[in-house]
Amino acid sequence: MTEHYFSQQPQSKSSPKTWKYKLRNKTYSFTSDVGVFSKNEVDYGSRLLIENFEEPTVGGNFLDLGCGYGPIGISIAGSYPNRQVYMTDVNERALNLANRNLEQNHIQNVSLIQSDLFSELDAHQFAAILTNPPIRAGKKVVHAIFDESHQALEPGGELWVVIQKKQGAPSAKKKLSTLFEKVDVIDRSKGYYILRAMRSKC
Repeated sequence: MTEHYFSQQPQSKSSPKTWKYKLRNKTYSFTSDVGVFSKNEVDYGSRLLIENFEEPTVGGNFLDLGCGYGPIGISIAGSYPNRQVYMTDVNERALNLANRNLEQNHIQNVSLIQSDLFSELDAHQFAAILTNPPIRAGKKVVHAIFDESHQALEPGGELWVVIQKKQGAPSAKKKLSTLFEKVDVIDRSKGYYILRAMRSKC
């Protein structure tokens, strides 16, 4: 069976790598590894999502869904210290790295949870959900993320998604439009789309 970054327990031999990266005008230290999405640097799609994200007007917590080693959640938590950020992933190696990265960047307003999508988040509602979805898991999984995100958002909350055009950005926008009151393309760059879907306030 082929191993993916969304495997729960990667079996590939660990070979961690650490680097520094500037996000939202702050420099962070990140360690990643094989068996985790984007081993060598902060990937372009995640960077685009991080830099475009804007704080919603509604109060509440944020969620980095499928956090990997943690660049999205950590940089957003660093930008908004008064918000609690939840970071979730099914990949145990990714979560261990995310915890390491939280410690080495001295980020404390984060709750790290092992969860297959929303399986361990039943009681939580969020003001914003950010995701670089696992495209290789298939359209069914990606669309399930959209469906469950809509249910997990506070009224007036926002889902922020990065997705490549060649990997289905137009169809993702169409799917989101069936669920959310308003869907905007916030940015396009190098084939990547940043989509913001806003839940109705009532």
